[in-house]
Amino acid sequence: MNIGAGFEAVFLDLGGQAVQQRWADAALAVAFEELDPVSAFPVVPGRRWGPGLWWSATTGRHVAAGSNAMRTQLMVLDRDPQVTGMAGRPVRLLWRDRRGRVRSWVPQLFARYADGSGMLADCPGRLGTGGERALKAAQAVAAACTDIGWSYRRLAPLDEVVAANLKWLAGYRHPRNHGRAGLMPAVLEAFARPRPLLEGAEAAGDPIEVLPAVFHALWHHTLTTTLKTPLHERVIVHPGSLGEGSGAAPAESLHDDVADDRGEESHSVPAAGQPAAGAGRGGAAVGRGEAV
Repeated sequence: MNIGAGFEAVFLDLGGQAVQQRWADAALAVAFEELDPVSAFPVVPGRRWGPGLWWSATTGRHVAAGSNAMRTQLMVLDRDPQVTGMAGRPVRLLWRDRRGRVRSWVPQLFARYADGSGMLADCPGRLGTGGERALKAAQAVAAACTDIGWSYRRLAPLDEVVAANLKWLAGYRHPRNHGRAGLMPAVLEAFARPRPLLEGAEAAGDPIEVLPAVFHALWHHTLTTTLKTPLHERVIVHPGSLGEGSGAAPAESLHDDVADDRGEESHSVPAAGQPAAGAGRGGAAVGRGEAV
């Protein structure tokens, strides 16, 4: 990899115009978390899940998602208290390989952290799939991020139980599930000591009214419980944070192949000033008990 030749970044500015500039300069000055996708997510015939939107409780805005695997990782990031912003495919990285050929890659996710640093990531739907070009692109993007003090990760799929629990809690992430005035203090008081979920909900009032507030508090870490076993009425809920995080699996090694749900690798360079296609916009309904 001819890292010495440097990296370029291509992105859409807030006016929708394509901009190309030195990667190090763009990383310092551009708020990627506020940008639209630099290119559309591919629509693959036959897949059960296509491009859509994720409503972020962190930012109060929608984030474009191109696959179910990507939506799951957005869910994890949205619950991470250290994440302050996120975006889908906001930047294309360009570089030259050792033979002088231009290469490019569009990572699926960008996340901004509270310390100002950033992360680019891809979200494989399965382990052990992909090809040599995807591997080389992952190595290049990792090098580009390391150069500026950021990180690049290939986020491994979540354990099925953890993913199901997070999906359930995500359905209650919207502020409306905080409940009426006085309800959340009653919920927190009911769980001032660890106790079973339903027992604490009944202590705070009518479970039909209380449970959405409990799940809202669990999403925001105001209350906490293990996510490694299925949620049920007897699961023990604790006050505050246990530091259990999302239960996400660690990032894959860059020596593994990128899966089908991956960034976009291309040999061509989009001309500066030429707008790229925007991401597909699917409908999104934010309802209790339903993650979107």
